Amino acid sequence: MISALVSDRIYGILAGKSSRVSKRQAKKRSRAEKRVDETLHLTGRRQGAVLKEEVWYEGNRVIKYSLACVNPRLCGVDNGRVLGYDNGHDYHHRHFMGKIEEIEFESYAALLNRFQQEVQELWRMEDEEKG
Repeated sequence: MISALVSDRIYGILAGKSSRVSKRQAKKRSRAEKRVDETLHLTGRRQGAVLKEEVWYEGNRVIKYSLACVNPRLCGVDNGRVLGYDNGHDYHHRHFMGKIEEIEFESYAALLNRFQQEVQELWRMEDEEKG
């Protein structure tokens, strides 16, 4: 048996020269790749707020994501996370003001759109309260 620590390049060499390495073992494994890692510190009326987006891919498939709107002035729990979505802990869920609820996941693009709309609605409500 070949150790899991053997590199892909060595797998390729062994696959070409050894009949003991199966095609399944020799197949190049996809690796998770973080393609989006953005943090935006807001200013002006939203000073102190932070928007975060982190997305991991395997090939063209999103395998892990985290979206967050953080503002400790508005939310004293969950590290100031006012609104967030992620698929940590093996399920898709929404954070809102310290509460967590499971959500249906259609696609990352649909979820990103939902997140943007909710953040804009939160800001609209915040602006109305300030007058």
